[in-house]
Amino acid sequence: MKFSIERAALLKAVAQAQSVVERRNTIPILANVLIEADGNDVMFRATDLDIEVVDKAPAMVERGGATTVSAVTLHEIVRKLPDGAMVTLADDGTAGRLSVEAGRSSFNLATLPKEDFPVMASSEYTSNFSAPAPTLRRLFDKSKFAISTEETRYYLNGVYMHVTDSEEGRVLRCVATDGHRLARIDAALPEGAEEMPGVIVPRKTVGELRKLLDDDDMEIAVSVSETKVRFATPQITLTSKVIDGTFPDYSRVIPTGNTRRLEVDASEFAKAVDRVATVSSERSRAVKLSLDEDRLILSVNAPDSGAAEEELAVAYADERLEIGFNAKYLLEIASQVDRENAVFMFNSSGDPTLMREGNDTSAVYVVMPMRV
Repeated sequence: MKFSIERAALLKAVAQAQSVVERRNTIPILANVLIEADGNDVMFRATDLDIEVVDKAPAMVERGGATTVSAVTLHEIVRKLPDGAMVTLADDGTAGRLSVEAGRSSFNLATLPKEDFPVMASSEYTSNFSAPAPTLRRLFDKSKFAISTEETRYYLNGVYMHVTDSEEGRVLRCVATDGHRLARIDAALPEGAEEMPGVIVPRKTVGELRKLLDDDDMEIAVSVSETKVRFATPQITLTSKVIDGTFPDYSRVIPTGNTRRLEVDASEFAKAVDRVATVSSERSRAVKLSLDEDRLILSVNAPDSGAAEEELAVAYADERLEIGFNAKYLLEIASQVDRENAVFMFNSSGDPTLMREGNDTSAVYVVMPMRV
């Protein structure tokens, strides 16, 4: 195998591959990227047995062939090469070595046989549709902060993507929750997605998928089965197992009777929460919201480190209310707001609070209060 490729194209492909590879694994081949040169393209394939990513890059192929080499080492080498360099990779198939040359630099890397590389079994996908990159980006970006990190409740360690009915009709919906906060984001249902089975997309997959969604003009081909999900662009295919579990009935925790309405400038609110939380004890990070007519006082009282208070002008016309929240949760929810104003709907100091962007109900967040 021998081919020449531009550094930028090689770096992009190898960066995607090495981020999938698990740093600590007991199977040496899983630390490698499978490089396959054929025609005018080179494929870079990496897997951790749960996720597989295949990146296709154009190259000048002199001799076709395939080999595997350490993904992290190759990435480090390419990253340190000068911009605009042409990189030549060659492997004669017998020496167990891959040579990497660019300008005056040359490297010799150990390889492992391509036959040992595990390829994810293909799956019969029951649903195939395409969706614009900005739509998927919004669905996953706005929900992923609420993914649980508790390994015992493994079925919450991802984003639940499914088709459901809403006030606006049938929608594609993503939901994530960790029991303390919840994010529910809706998008128009893409053609062909009507019969899609609901799947829980794992946290790591959500992180890898984000790299495919930067191009606003890109259409992403989505394929879903009961056990796998695949997202593909013309260059990159990301295939992942889904979490084998049942996502809880999240609709039960979304409050419908909250009537106390607070409207506040989202970025001003986030900055104020951040400022007063500076003095809170790291463990609880509790911030108290005291609401009165058109006035919100944010306060923190941490006996061991001090106290802080800030007042904001808001739109609030209901009776007085004092309620406490974890500062980190408030900040994360406030930072999801794209519009100017965030609307909070309260019931009492002990009940879950609902937040949305203005009158838009396609993105809804729930946060549990804290005792303060």
